[in-house]
Amino acid sequence: MRERNFPRGRSDTTHAMTWGLVAAFAIIAGIFFGSRRLRAFDPALVSYAGATVFAAFGLGYRYSMWLRRPPTRVYWYRGWQIFLSPKKLPSNLVHLARIFWNNIVLQRFIDRRSHTRWTAHWFLAWGCILAAAVTFPLSFGWVRFETARDTQEIYNAFMFGIPVGSFRLGTLTATLAFNVLDISAVMVLIGVFFALWRRGRDHGAMTVQQFSNDLLPLILLFAISITGLFLTASTHLMNGLHYVFLSQIHAVTVILTLLYLPFGKFFHIFQRPAQLGVDFYKQAGAEGPQALCLRCGEPYTSRLHVDDMKGIQAALAIQYQLADGSHYQDVCPRCRRKNIALTQDGLWKTLGQRGNL
Repeated sequence: MRERNFPRGRSDTTHAMTWGLVAAFAIIAGIFFGSRRLRAFDPALVSYAGATVFAAFGLGYRYSMWLRRPPTRVYWYRGWQIFLSPKKLPSNLVHLARIFWNNIVLQRFIDRRSHTRWTAHWFLAWGCILAAAVTFPLSFGWVRFETARDTQEIYNAFMFGIPVGSFRLGTLTATLAFNVLDISAVMVLIGVFFALWRRGRDHGAMTVQQFSNDLLPLILLFAISITGLFLTASTHLMNGLHYVFLSQIHAVTVILTLLYLPFGKFFHIFQRPAQLGVDFYKQAGAEGPQALCLRCGEPYTSRLHVDDMKGIQAALAIQYQLADGSHYQDVCPRCRRKNIALTQDGLWKTLGQRGNL
C-alpha cells in the first residue's frame, strides 16, 4: 500500500461534517422513499425520526473522525486491501463468515474474559439488535401491517409497499409478531441485571467505571425496556390506564438514547464490525516475512506491522529514525527494555561520578 497523507485540523472537521450530512440525508431519503413518499409514515413518530436523523449525523461525523486517525486509517485500508486480494478472496470470505459467527454472533472473545460478562453482553446486544430491526422499519414506514379486506382474522404484512406475507390471529406467528418488542425488552433487562450484578461484585470494574460511559447506557436501556413493558401491561392488564403518560415517558427515553448514541459507549456497536479487518491484518502479517531485531536477531513481529508503524510515526512527525539509518521500531520490545535499563545504569554511574567530584 502506498504511503498516505494524514491531513489534520480543519480538513478533518470538514471531512467529518460532510460524511455526517451524507448519513443524515441518507436517513431522510430512506424515510421519504421507503414510506412511499411519506404515505406510510405516521406523523406521530416524527420525533423518533428527527432523533434518528441527528444520531445518523453524529455517527457519520464521529466515524469519519475515527477513521482519520492515522493508526485506524492504516488498519482500515490495509484490511480492505488484504481482504479484496483476488487470490485470497474466496478463502477470505470463508474466514470472514467464521470470525463473524464467533465474534459478532456468539461473541466468544468476551466469554474468554468472563462468563458473566458474556451473558450480560450477549443479551444486551441481541436484545437491542432485535428491537432495532423491528422498531426502525416500523417507525420509518418501511414495514406495516393491515387486516385483510374480507376478514379481521388475517393480517397482511407489507415491506416498502410490497406484500411479503400474512398470518392469522391466534397463531404462533401472530404472537411473536405482536410481542417481539416485549421479548427484546426482557432480553435487555436480563443483560442489564447481569451487567449491574457483575459491576457490583467486581472490585476492579468498580474502581475504573464512569457514570457517563458505564452506568448511563445501562440506565437508558433499562428505562426503554421497562417503559415498553409498562405499555404492554397498560394495554392488556389495566385497560389502557395511564397509557398516554407511559407512551410519552417511553418516547423521551428512546429519544434521549438516540441522541446519546454517537457520543457514548454505544458507539462501539458501529466500531466492532470494522475491527474484523484487524484479524485479516494479523493473519497476513503472520503469513508474510517477519521482522528481525537489530540487537538480538530474533523475529518479534511481522514486517508488515513494522513498516506500517514507521509510516504512521513519520506522518505524525515522531522521529524514531537514528543517525545511522536504523529505526527504533526495528528493535524488539525485549531489547528495548534492556536498552532502557542500560541507559539508566549509565546515567546513575554518571551522576555518581559527579557526586564524588
